[in-house]
Amino acid sequence: MRTSRVKADGSGYYHGMSRVIERRFLLGDHEKHVFRKIMRACETFCGVRIITYALMSNHFHILVYVPEQGEISDAELARRLEALYTKSRAGEIMGELRKLRTEGFAQEAERLKGSFTYRMGDVSEFFKTLKQRFTQWYNRKNNRRGTLWEERFKSVLVEGRGNVLATMAAYIDLNPVRAGLVEDPKDYRFCGYGEAVAGMTVAREGLAKVAQSLGQGAQWRAAGPAYRLYLHARGEANASKPGMTRERVKAVLAEGGKLTPSELLRCRVRYFSDGVALGSREFIENVFRSHRGNFGPKRKTGARPIRGAETGGMFTARDLRLEAIELSDIPSQTP
Repeated sequence: MRTSRVKADGSGYYHGMSRVIERRFLLGDHEKHVFRKIMRACETFCGVRIITYALMSNHFHILVYVPEQGEISDAELARRLEALYTKSRAGEIMGELRKLRTEGFAQEAERLKGSFTYRMGDVSEFFKTLKQRFTQWYNRKNNRRGTLWEERFKSVLVEGRGNVLATMAAYIDLNPVRAGLVEDPKDYRFCGYGEAVAGMTVAREGLAKVAQSLGQGAQWRAAGPAYRLYLHARGEANASKPGMTRERVKAVLAEGGKLTPSELLRCRVRYFSDGVALGSREFIENVFRSHRGNFGPKRKTGARPIRGAETGGMFTARDLRLEAIELSDIPSQTP
């Protein structure tokens, strides 16, 4: 039986990730380009905001902000439909809606509208729509059938303040660095930071929210350097630091030592994908109380420390033990 997904009461930030079936390296540059295009269309349709992302050859990471869902006007519905559907299909839907209203079928009109708006303002529907849309495109292109993804997407509810949001964003943008594809994430075309440096307004707007959480301004002129400095301090500049080997990571953890924040972000950290929620002790305890049924009856508290690392007061909702932190494998793939 599946455990219900942990979601915020109202707006919230989520790290979502999913792997290609059997972890095969199926996503080349063309596939990543199409995935990104579909991702942006789903972003508009669902009314969410992508903070940053990383598209790899066999998986993806997306940090997304889901605002509280308000009333959606017919004009706004039309705009969102045109982002995801063809212009003619969106026109047909809106034409049918107007016809129902004109002929006095108010309930039927709201039912038709609701068949689309229920997919908006919800993290599950965003990732579901994204994965389904890309699978449909990929299967048509390659004359195949069936699922493309290993399982349902994983998600972690992320506290949207201060060091927590910035740490998760940096972890995602440093994916291509950990994989050995580039030395600087600005040189990787398929991550939020690389897209922002290339001048994409929508990517810059997403990372501006990270800079704001660090006390910086929302304009890219201030947000860009602030976030780059954070990336630099958290792992980018230390990517080839002597002694950072798998053996060293295992030895530090085996001896009860702790990895520094920069060392942590150069590792694969399961807490960031399997930890259920990430944030301050207070944030995790609130999540625990709001989703009490997701945890065992004997459990008394929610916050669990991230073992083996200095995190500056970050906690998780899940106590991971097996391979929770390990140095990333460098796969045989090209950027």
